[in-house]
Amino acid sequence: MCPPAAEAAISAGEFVILYDIFRYGHGVFFVALQTALMFGFFLEWLRDRRVCASGGVTESAGVPKSGAERPNVSVVIPIHNESRRMEGLLRSLLEQDYPAEIIFVDDRSTDESSAMLVRFVADAAERGMKDCRVITLKENPGPNHKQYALTRGIAGARGEYLLFTDGDCEVPPGWIRAMMRRMVDTGVGAVIGPVFKKKQGKGFFFLYQCYDHAVRYNYLAGAIGLGAAGGGFGNNLIISRKALDAAGGYEAVPPSPTEDAALISQIRSGGKYRVRAIALPDAAVETKAENSWKAFIAQTLRWNNGGVFSPEPLTRFNFNLLMLVISTGILAIPLLPFFPGLWPMPAGVFIVMIENTIAAFGLFRSKLPKGGVLLTLGYFAALLFTPLYFTLMTIMGYCRIKVMWKGDQIPVIRQYGEEPTQRRRP
Repeated sequence: MCPPAAEAAISAGEFVILYDIFRYGHGVFFVALQTALMFGFFLEWLRDRRVCASGGVTESAGVPKSGAERPNVSVVIPIHNESRRMEGLLRSLLEQDYPAEIIFVDDRSTDESSAMLVRFVADAAERGMKDCRVITLKENPGPNHKQYALTRGIAGARGEYLLFTDGDCEVPPGWIRAMMRRMVDTGVGAVIGPVFKKKQGKGFFFLYQCYDHAVRYNYLAGAIGLGAAGGGFGNNLIISRKALDAAGGYEAVPPSPTEDAALISQIRSGGKYRVRAIALPDAAVETKAENSWKAFIAQTLRWNNGGVFSPEPLTRFNFNLLMLVISTGILAIPLLPFFPGLWPMPAGVFIVMIENTIAAFGLFRSKLPKGGVLLTLGYFAALLFTPLYFTLMTIMGYCRIKVMWKGDQIPVIRQYGEEPTQRRRP
């Protein structure tokens, strides 16, 4: 029988082993996870390159330039008081080289949006684009007003494929054709495209928004490449009508602050259709940056809450795992003076951010701001700031901080059978 001192020594030794496993295991696990995600992104890049190399924009790519066999596409765009932000969208839609039905859902706009949409329909008709119209909503019961507006737009659409963007976006001239090119494979039910923020001012704030969008897309595309699609940018998304019907229709998508992510999860979890991500810049959409930290925090908190509280189990698990690994690595930093052995945890987080930065510039260099030494230092600051910011968003999400977006309070997401406006009971 071991004396008490020996038992204490054994216990201390076991503690040291567990401590080493925890601190080294955290860093190694996160770097391995990030490497797996980057491999997933690489797989998407290979697939995307193969699709585009199969014939570019010609008939061999599955998207005929003309003729009755060309698939019908409906572009559905919800609009709510976007008069100051949607000139670029309207202009770029008139430049498309693929005819499509364009449906705007005017969701109770009180500014000049309605008049601008009427003018757009007239301008489009003059150019021969006669299949453009506006659905006007006088009431919107919510709980997610954008989601309800999309429901109405989808119900009124006639296309075999549904393509989505937002009022504050600007799309490239070949956008519709580029998105349709990725739907050649009939087993693909949804494709998400990259979205980049415009650098609309000087300083770290505007540069960081550009960097943040690129990093988020890395994670989305990487997860999709590994078969775990759980999110995407709803302002650059195309789905097939068959895939939507197989998922139960848009009405089956549970209420969510991130209706786009919920829709993608619904299609992927159905198992009948695959989700793909675009890894080339030809279909990249640009969106306007937020003008204040308050607005930007509201936007990113809404996105994070959509993943943390996703109604779809796999998406919820994956997103929480990622955010918790990042957050624990960052929260170890203030403990380093007392427990210096925790250094592998934050080190792993920042190694991951270096990987993210390399991937973002490797694939989308043409879409990110370019400059000299000062801009390079700005990107380095963004690399260091991103995990801190993600940790803040995660803590705010778990604390159920209310999200305000475009004047509306976004309800707590439904999970585990809750109603959208309820908090989960203990």
